[in-house]
Amino acid sequence: MQIKLTMLIVGLLSLLGVTYYKFQKPKQERDQVKIAFEIKSKLGEGAFWDDHHQRLYWVDIEGKKVYLYDPQTKENQEFDMPSRVGTVVPKNKEEAVIALEDGIYILNTNSGDITLLSDVEAEMTYNRFNDGKCDPNGNLWVGSMHLDQSAPKANLYKIAPDGQATKMLDSVTISNGIVWTSDKKTMYYIDTPTGHIRAFDFDDETSTISNERVAVVIPGSLGFGDGMTIDREDKLWVGLWNGNAVARFDPLTGNLLEKIEVPAHNVTSCSFGGENFDTLYITTSSLDMDEAETKKYPLAGSLFEVKPGVKGVAGNFFAK
Repeated sequence: MQIKLTMLIVGLLSLLGVTYYKFQKPKQERDQVKIAFEIKSKLGEGAFWDDHHQRLYWVDIEGKKVYLYDPQTKENQEFDMPSRVGTVVPKNKEEAVIALEDGIYILNTNSGDITLLSDVEAEMTYNRFNDGKCDPNGNLWVGSMHLDQSAPKANLYKIAPDGQATKMLDSVTISNGIVWTSDKKTMYYIDTPTGHIRAFDFDDETSTISNERVAVVIPGSLGFGDGMTIDREDKLWVGLWNGNAVARFDPLTGNLLEKIEVPAHNVTSCSFGGENFDTLYITTSSLDMDEAETKKYPLAGSLFEVKPGVKGVAGNFFAK
């Protein structure tokens, strides 16, 4: 009777155009969220696990820093950047590709030197680069964002290893999380103000996308979708700006499967890491909080970790 009643409710909601979100009980094996590294970053972002060398890349956008965190030693190496840095993806042990305000650069993690790879949006001073990740072929997909966050004037680009930039999407406001499924056939993407996680067919032969559709509608009550990663079940993990949590969504149904509370008001990105990809690292921001929120979340800006009971997958390096 309960099953029939639930199905009836879901059917009625569907007829009314209302999305049904199915909540599942948290997995019993999940640990509590805890501090991985305490720091007052302004706008922590861009988490990426380097499985070759067992370390986490991440950035502080407004602090203009690239970080390399070693969970074994608890050391967090930092590199000062000349402008705001939106994301970082390793290329090899000594190099990583980074997105600064005015273009895409290669960072030497031995010397800290940077070399310009692409200045594709250098003249668009009303934008800056934001989040990005690499596709299965080693191309960097990186998006810009409108600085005033008021108009869809930004874009999503594909940056090839030789620096060639191809515009893949336009009319973007705040380009954010981007991931690919294990079969390399689907790409998921977030333009934050839309409240949508969009899906695209991905052509692995040509590294192109088609057949755009909405996979998940993130209700405003949860916050705003920010950075994103994917697990071994091809489920999506999304940092929730203004949402105090990371959410797990099923992109095939649009359902919210689980929400993990984080002791920070603005949760920005996440990445599975550790030897077995069973630890979820979570970045946060210490900005955009009122006095009460600042008092409630004194650890905001820190790097957090949790074992959510599911495992992630290795991220794609640049120019693989």
